[in-house]
Amino acid sequence: MLGAATNDTTRAMTDAAWRRELELEGAQGGFYRPLGADHSALFIAGTPTLVVTFENAATIRQREPDQMPFGLSVAEMRGWSHLCLISHAARWYRDPAVYGFFDEMVDESFFEQFDHVVFFGAGMGGYAAAAFSVAAPGATVIALHPQATLDPAVAGWDPRFADRRGLDFTSRYGYAPDMTEGTGQAFVIHDPDQPLDSMHAALFRRPWTTLVPARHGGADLYASLSSMHILHSILSSAATGGFDARLFATFYRARRSNLPYLNRMLARLESDGRFGLAAMAAESAGRRLREPRLLEAAQKLRLKALD
Repeated sequence: MLGAATNDTTRAMTDAAWRRELELEGAQGGFYRPLGADHSALFIAGTPTLVVTFENAATIRQREPDQMPFGLSVAEMRGWSHLCLISHAARWYRDPAVYGFFDEMVDESFFEQFDHVVFFGAGMGGYAAAAFSVAAPGATVIALHPQATLDPAVAGWDPRFADRRGLDFTSRYGYAPDMTEGTGQAFVIHDPDQPLDSMHAALFRRPWTTLVPARHGGADLYASLSSMHILHSILSSAATGGFDARLFATFYRARRSNLPYLNRMLARLESDGRFGLAAMAAESAGRRLREPRLLEAAQKLRLKALD
């Protein structure tokens, strides 16, 4: 496996060289398999707990220290099994090769050999985690701000992915909320202050689905929760059957020491004209964290409150 320490030379690996590293990783006790031109699958065998993640190649290479999937770092710590579906293009995993892979896994009773299965993804990966969870009845789903569909007949109000509306979301594994029916539990984590994400989350509302608010988490919850160092805890607790909204709230207390979160919260309070409350919040956090910039912000906000 690539070492945890990375450098500019490692980051500059060609895509072909990086895929060879994935092949070597898969050869150590699993497999690495291209799925058409735009996706691939990496599986590492371990214990009867399986972590299934849907991750983007660019995110893996840019954000993960060893340029290996995030889910693998979680699984390796516990000796768990890991299956990662990697997207090499923004196609929301809408590819017959991906459908065929999951069909094969079902035919081979692949998921039935595991005692605990969790599907995880964010955004496009969150969509896929929900959509393909139907292949593993009883699995837990953790989806960060997922899209329910990009079908314009259902989500034409979302302008962010207009160039992807030509993708087929009406055929197999298509409408993600319906595909979660056989799950044990599904958790859709989203920031209520992000209107479009909240609208997609609302489409997932089902008896077996819990909508989990992460207020001021921002548009990129994966990055936000990662910077709070709680993603590992979220995925680990889900894989052991202990995750719920209350536990997430406990984990999310880490936001109180997270500067990006604090900046988003203060910006929202300021935009709402709540300068006094923003000043108190900035001063409290600044004193607690010994952060001069927050204390300076508190002074400016107090002056605005007096105007």
